[in-house]
Order: sequence, then C-alpha cells, then structure tokens
Amino acid sequence: MRRGIAVGGGRYHDRNTGTYLRYPDIGGAVLRSAVHRHTPVRTRKGSQSAWTSSSLFSSSAQGQRQQRLLHSKSRDCQEAAAVGTRAKLPENEEAIPESRKGISIADILERRAKAGKLVAMTAAAADSDMFKASQVGKPMAMRWDNHLSAEARIREPCVLKKAAKNLKKPGIISLGGGLPCPEYFPFESITMKVPTAPNFSESATRTSGKEITIGKYDVSQYASQKDGPVYDLSIALNYGQAHGSAQVMRFVTEHTELVSNPPYADWQSCLTVGSTAALEQALRMLCDRERGDSILTEEYSFSTALETAMPLGAKVFGVKMDEQGLLPESMDEMLSNWDSAQRGGARKPHVLYTVPSGQNPTGATQGEQRRRDVYAVCQKHDLYIIEDEPYYYLQMHNSAATKPATMAADESIDNFLDGLIPTLLSIDVDGRVMRMDSFSKVVVPGSRLGWITASAQIIERYIRHAEVCNQGPSGFSQVILHKLLDEEWGHEGYLAWLMNLSGEYTKRRDVMMDACDKFLPKQIVSWSVPKAGMFHWMKVAYPLHPDASSKSLLQIEEEIFNLCIEKGVLIARGSWFRAEQHNKFSPSSVPAATPQEQTDMFFRATFAAATPENMTEAIRRFGEAVKESYRL
Repeated sequence: MRRGIAVGGGRYHDRNTGTYLRYPDIGGAVLRSAVHRHTPVRTRKGSQSAWTSSSLFSSSAQGQRQQRLLHSKSRDCQEAAAVGTRAKLPENEEAIPESRKGISIADILERRAKAGKLVAMTAAAADSDMFKASQVGKPMAMRWDNHLSAEARIREPCVLKKAAKNLKKPGIISLGGGLPCPEYFPFESITMKVPTAPNFSESATRTSGKEITIGKYDVSQYASQKDGPVYDLSIALNYGQAHGSAQVMRFVTEHTELVSNPPYADWQSCLTVGSTAALEQALRMLCDRERGDSILTEEYSFSTALETAMPLGAKVFGVKMDEQGLLPESMDEMLSNWDSAQRGGARKPHVLYTVPSGQNPTGATQGEQRRRDVYAVCQKHDLYIIEDEPYYYLQMHNSAATKPATMAADESIDNFLDGLIPTLLSIDVDGRVMRMDSFSKVVVPGSRLGWITASAQIIERYIRHAEVCNQGPSGFSQVILHKLLDEEWGHEGYLAWLMNLSGEYTKRRDVMMDACDKFLPKQIVSWSVPKAGMFHWMKVAYPLHPDASSKSLLQIEEEIFNLCIEKGVLIARGSWFRAEQHNKFSPSSVPAATPQEQTDMFFRATFAAATPENMTEAIRRFGEAVKESYRL
C-alpha cells in the first residue's frame, strides 16, 4: 500500500522508493485532479507555499458581473456556471496543527475572508481541498485497492457530470446538459422561523425566533453585496454534483477540521443522503460476495446495518462488548485465530463497522484509550473502519446537575469541543477510517442529509457510485440547512446548538435513570448509565427466571415483550440486534455459544422522544411486566 508525504501538484512522495509519483487513475478518473482545489505546493525547503485554485471564489467586480450575467432570470434560461477569480488563502500557512485545537473558528473566518466570496452556481464541482487549511507536511493516506470490491474498482466517471465542470468557463453557452430552466420552478421563496442562539427552546423560538427567507434569485439579486447570499433556490433546486453543493460542503469540511482535523493530508468530505444510504454504498464498495467477504461489528449492532449487509452477501460477526463497547482483546483474539472453515467459509474480516458513541442499541461509548486500542487492532489486522457517529455530539455529563455554570460563549464552546472524546478519524494516521456524520439525530432526520470523511481515493470511488445511485442529496435539504447553519448560526451558533442538545438529552436520560431506580427489580434487571446517545440497554437475568430450565431465552424474552405490549409499553427486544443472527450458514459450523451468551437477555429503551411523565410510566409498566414474568 503506497503512502507518502503531501507535496502538492497531484504528486506524493513514495516512502518505499524515495521518488515522487503522480496519483494513479482508478476507473479512468485521476484522484487528485487540478479542478476546484487549493493544493499546497512546497517548491524548495524554506520557500513559501504556492497555491493553485479553481474559480469558485470571487472578490472582483468582473466576477460579480459574470455572476449576475449567468445567474439572472433570462429568456434563454442559460444554465448557471461557477465563475470568479482565484481564491487567495492566508500566506505563510505552513504550520501543521498538532491537534484539533490548532483549527479555530477564528482561523476559518479569516480563511473565508481572504478567499473572497464563494461563487458556486448550478452543478458547480467542488471538493474539500478548496476549503481546508494547508496540509503540507502531513503524511498521505495509504491506498486501499485490495479492500475495494470488483464493483467499486470498475466504476467510471459520469460523462455528463464531467461535462458540467466546463460550465465554470465565463460566458460559455451550454446546450449540453439537461438542466431545467429555474423560471419554471414553482417556488419563488421559502420562509421559515428558526431559533436564535442561545435561545433554542421551542417556546423561545415561537416568541423570539427569527423569520428567514430563501428566494429563487438571491445570489444574483444581492451579487454586489460582499456578504450577500451564496446559495438560492434556482441553484439548489436544479441538478447538482453527486458530492453535494459547494456551499454545504464548505461548512461540513470546516466543521470536520474543528472537531477531528484528520492527521493525514489527502482527506476529503462528501455529502450523503443520510448515513443509512452512505452505509449501503460503503459496504458495496468494500465487500465482495465472490470473495466471501465478512464484516466485524459489535455483538449487538444497529439492526438496519445488519439488514443492509445481509443481501450483499457479507457475513457479519460480532465482537464481545462491555460498557465501553468493543473489546480490543476479543477483536484481536478472534482475528488472530480466524478459521474460515468454522465460519461458514467467510474470509477473515477486513472491514469493521462500529458506532463508538452512544452505540445503538447498547448505549455504550468508547473512551479515548479504547478507541486507540481498537484502531491499533485494526492496523495489526489491516481492517478498514466505518465509523458511524450519529450520536457523537450527544455526549453527556454524569447528570444534568453537574453541567458547568454559565460562561462566555467562546469559552463554553472551546470547553465543549475539548470535552468531546477524540474521534477515530482524528487518530487515523493511515486513512483507514470512513467517518459517517449526519444531521438526522442533531437537527432533523427528515433532511436525509449527512456527510462522510475519508481518504481522497475512497471519496472518489464513493462519488462514482453516487453519480449513478442518487446524484446527491436533496436541494431543499441543502439550501435550508445552509441558510440555518451557515448564514444564520455559523459554526459558533451550530456548536452552541449541539451543546444545548447534549444538555437536553442529559436531562431526558436522567429521568429514565430515576425511573429505573424506582420501578425495576434490581435483583433481576441491571444496567449502566449511558454516557451518550438516546438508548438505555437493560440486562435481564435469564438464569433467575423460574422457567429457565424449561423455556429458552428467546421464549422468555418474547413473553416479557408480549406482557409489555399488554400493559401498554413498547420496548425493543435485545435479540433483534444480535449481530450474527443474519448469517445464512449452517449453525453446526459455528462455534457453540459461551455460557455468558446463553444467559444474557436484553431490552432496549429510548429516552429520545417521550415526555418525562410518559417515560416514567413506561418504565413502571416494563417493571411490572418483568415482575409478572418472574412471578415476583
């Protein structure tokens, strides 16, 4: 696997040969094209970095004139193009941030100011290199050719999407694409009322929220304004690139820098149609039925992930867990002693799917050292990691009462960021992590909008799939979230929103914990207090059941579930989430279950949506169901 040091100009320094090589083509597409990116180039030792750039930024009158010309409501309804002058980034920006603290909101705002106004019109091509800080001196990611499926390796670029990149040429008249004329879009504007930081409550929004409007031609109407809108309905509601809009990509790239600041140079972000769709694409990229590929995950895992893997022919195997999730020593033992014959012919896994924070269903959260240990095992056995983190920002204090006292906004946000457990992406020196982020759990799930971050090679292959799969996220979702998160709140406001959300979920969790303490028979039911997420995992002692000698664990689990329904509470059965239940091979070929596995019965509850009163009553009813089944 090749890796090296970033030197810019589409080249990398190969540590194995000591030579400078160009990025190879995969499926006909050069991974590090010169289109739309800031590429750091070190010419000589000690010399200043030179920057190349696309024309997505403009601070000149000419760029604004062209923008008005190409983005006006004209009779010809010409497809809008990405036009402008070269971006200008901060000079002498060769210092490498040592940690997430090296990138601040102030740095990002300064970078934006020096780059000039973002001009990204209909179907504008973009990538994260346009918006990242200098990566000079960071190592390049390893290559993952041997991990890719045959399907992923043969995908070719979409010729129409490639052609759309020519629209950046000023004055071009396009008869090549099928972009509908915005004049015929039946939406003149969208108006919505949103919270203003730090008053995020529903009641405060009703009384003091701000009404904001997104118009069809805001960009051209306010083109002369330095801080005018950069995104509107005529752009968002037309066809776009599969990677998503430049406007939203800029925000998520900067956010990724603030939180993770990946330690290798050629990382990229790409918008997704939510994490479920991203996972399906990722598994198709990495898992090959013909190779007998298999996936490693937590022994109790997200049921939709299991259901996604099964039709792809990828066998799923579960790793033992504790209150911090995956046990690295169990991972290592399992992989070191892998026997395909005993595993239904499955190859040794080369992919790990994990939810490190507030894991669904168990609520387990990996601490920093646990994440580093898991990563080290993946390095040892060459596993590629899918880091699914919908609940990452819902990390909690021990209780709502221990939340720090009010402090200055910037200091509070710094403390919030510093208090987050480091992401796997932030310790990924190899480029072996694809991190999946989503707005579903922290803004609105109906947006079906998220993003992934991975090495340029992986992102390029992902985009090739997206081009023929979904063509990118909904324009409605992108423009609405851009208006809220970028134009209204900014990074500081969004982080304040996440801080507030974490506090609100901490209060909800505490209500459920109090109810459990009050109503559940502790000699039968045990649990750990979740440190993140939305889920509470309760262990029910199967061996203590009076019918344990005559009824199976699944029979008693079903009995308790049915009693819950009779008493008016819906709670999830733990067996629904067991990782290896979906494997379609002979049970006789699988090692016998351990005594611990035979005695573990679980139920999952969520504290996400029910009112405190209903949550308390629901736990009382669950407790009554358990007591009745155990004849207490």
